[in-house]
Amino acid sequence: MGLPLSFEFFPPKTPEGVEKLRLVRQDLYALQPEFCSVTYGAGGSTQDGTLQTVQAILDEGQQGASHFTCVGASRESVREKLAQFKAMGVRRLVALRGDLPSGYGSMGEFRFAADLVAFIRAETGDHFHLEVAAYPEMHPQARSPEADLQAYVAKVKAGASSAITQFFFNTDAYFRFVDDAHKLGADVPVVPGIMPIINSSGILRFADSCGAEIPRWIRLRLQAYGDDSASIKAFGLDVVTDLCDQLRNAGVPALHFYTMNQSAATLEIVRRLA
Repeated sequence: MGLPLSFEFFPPKTPEGVEKLRLVRQDLYALQPEFCSVTYGAGGSTQDGTLQTVQAILDEGQQGASHFTCVGASRESVREKLAQFKAMGVRRLVALRGDLPSGYGSMGEFRFAADLVAFIRAETGDHFHLEVAAYPEMHPQARSPEADLQAYVAKVKAGASSAITQFFFNTDAYFRFVDDAHKLGADVPVVPGIMPIINSSGILRFADSCGAEIPRWIRLRLQAYGDDSASIKAFGLDVVTDLCDQLRNAGVPALHFYTMNQSAATLEIVRRLA
């Protein structure tokens, strides 16, 4: 493969899910990932499950990275959580603003992810490798592409170590984003986020919710397959393997897979790239 890989999981909600994810992780560890990250729900709603999953990854001898959102948080609550991460042996965090859950009154003491990054650096120096999010096709809540780019640059200048992008299928958007960020002095590695296509309804729903564009030809092909899951998976493997191959040939620093707590598609894509 020749490129560093990393994988994202979400915290399981049931004992069966915990066991299933443990087996999925064992499958994917064969690819020798640089780290495995675990997502964090709105307002930290899954934080116990997140920390348990990160701890399991660390106990399995891998580098576990926790997502860390700051919406609704206070400086004191963030300080406590950083101490907890340190005590666990976590060395990598994915610092995000996060979405304001319904019923929350205020943003808390951190309005933007850049504020969280700056605070973590001030409190812990270089202890943590800090990942931030990048949106090649614009964050769905951004006022404009320019405002979104400036928000990203602010995170890098606040002390981000590297970035992971939202998933995309248009490599031009990724390369344009990286070029524009570099021109503004944000020159940390930007790792493409890769979403395997496992089923059509899932990928279309995710794309609509996070502002990722699915090219018309992909959307039409997926719709044409209807409920033919075998054809959808075969087509998805071809499309995403080709995307990864283009990115690799262009010299991207690494690939980060949104696994959806499954291993088969990611394993097959990486096998084809070998």
